[in-house]
Amino acid sequence: MMSVLQPTSLLVNHVHRARQVSLANQRPASALEWCSTPLEKKDMTDVTVVIGAGSIGQAIARRVSAGKHVVLADLRQEAADAAAKVLSDAGFGVTTCVVDFSSRESVQALVATASAIGTVTGVIHAAGVSPSQAAPATILRVDLYGTALVLELFGNVIAKGGSAIVIASQSGHRLPALTAEQNKALALTPVEELLALPMLQPDQVTDPLNAYQLSKRGNSLRVAAQAVRWGKRGARVNTISPGIIFTPLARDELNGPRGDGYRRMIESSATKRGGTPDEVGAVAALLMGPEGTFITGSDFLMDGGVTAQYWYGDDQ
Repeated sequence: MMSVLQPTSLLVNHVHRARQVSLANQRPASALEWCSTPLEKKDMTDVTVVIGAGSIGQAIARRVSAGKHVVLADLRQEAADAAAKVLSDAGFGVTTCVVDFSSRESVQALVATASAIGTVTGVIHAAGVSPSQAAPATILRVDLYGTALVLELFGNVIAKGGSAIVIASQSGHRLPALTAEQNKALALTPVEELLALPMLQPDQVTDPLNAYQLSKRGNSLRVAAQAVRWGKRGARVNTISPGIIFTPLARDELNGPRGDGYRRMIESSATKRGGTPDEVGAVAALLMGPEGTFITGSDFLMDGGVTAQYWYGDDQ
């Protein structure tokens, strides 16, 4: 399903809320229910695609989408509609789509929708599931496979001069070093073979946190490799690895079984606080904007010093 909102006024002036809900019982029945493309393409329209209608996706979109049409994709229509109203009231033209980004057919429909509206110049991938919300197999399919799918399919249409941001996580930086062979496998294995890697099998990945860390490490490796491919189109792609950002996802984690550990992380960090979606938006604006045109294939850790404390704090 797709709907379009026009800005209500050009004068009217959000814990990482990528839409984190279980995919198993909410998958639409057909690609047409995910997205349709009734809009006539306007060649002069630049399009920013936002996958995940939560706080971080919205914050980035507001910073980088002035004068562009925003295609806002989420697993739940009501979430997409709520975010679309906020952006529409702020002056943005918005199209909403219901998308399961762990489904190739669904992401292909999203690509078709965005391309039918205009020229895709920006992609913001801010959706996923957290360790407190899903089993290891689901986390790997959504956070690792789904991200690889988005990178592949949007890499086929991204415009020259375009850029993308993938929201990874500081959690990927807490994973012990992988072997060179494992790094290469996560970076370069064809998308449809990715989940068949021996290192990702159920007997190897039994804990949701480990699945999440592997997925987020895989995101940054995948982006580094895809930057070469995207570069052939004159486009750029980077990851941001936030720490605890105060969004609904973070609140789920803080209220979950690992909540005390997360609070200790904050208290022991250099900044002694969590971050805000707007701070992530500011970094994304640099990376996606004209001042970031020399930056691609990179991962930007912004966690208030939590990772530095984790690896080196006990030695000082």
